[in-house]
Amino acid sequence: MNIEILYEDNHLLVAVKPPDIPVQGDITGAPDFLTMLKEDIKIRYKKPGNVFLGLVHRLDRPVGGVMVFARTSKAASRLSEQIRNRQMEKIYLCVVQGCPEPLKGRLTDTLLKDKGNNVVSVVEEGTPGAKKAILDYEVLKTFQGLSLVKVSLVTGRSHQIRVQMSNNKTPLVGDIKYGYQGDTRHKLALWSYQIGINHPTTKERMQFASSPPVQYPWTLFT
Repeated sequence: MNIEILYEDNHLLVAVKPPDIPVQGDITGAPDFLTMLKEDIKIRYKKPGNVFLGLVHRLDRPVGGVMVFARTSKAASRLSEQIRNRQMEKIYLCVVQGCPEPLKGRLTDTLLKDKGNNVVSVVEEGTPGAKKAILDYEVLKTFQGLSLVKVSLVTGRSHQIRVQMSNNKTPLVGDIKYGYQGDTRHKLALWSYQIGINHPTTKERMQFASSPPVQYPWTLFT
């Protein structure tokens, strides 16, 4: 597989994860992105031993786009701290059914994950085990009953965008798990578009972006 590398130095690796590939190994035994990147580094730099590559954030298996990895344990620690302090900017693009109202706003919900079934639900505040989820969204364009939406995550919860947009009566195209009504052949229309971080050693503010694939429904909005 040709891996698209957006940036690399001794501390960071920024790459574009293809859709439908798990970030790390799971029970399916399918090839995973973390292992692919480690093998790529091992081959390119002719490293004889194990390669360290720290996973500091995740994407759902069906989701593609920008991901940041740490090449040292110190970088991993500092990037994780940025996530905890909400200094890592994560912007997604998604295509939803319908059009969110208002066209720009904030969604705040309480989410509970059923780990056994890998399903997340919106529940009442105060529910044991539930976590607060916040995102900001902006409708960029509407066409044929669909909307292209930019989402900025304030929190980073499992399935957060998918669940919150569905709860807002605008499920993501292709997201059968969370209420999509349409052609089941369509892939999940969610893409990690841009990530902003402070470099773990130089502290320089850096931003990395990648456009969604040239396929339906993204092509409706080019």
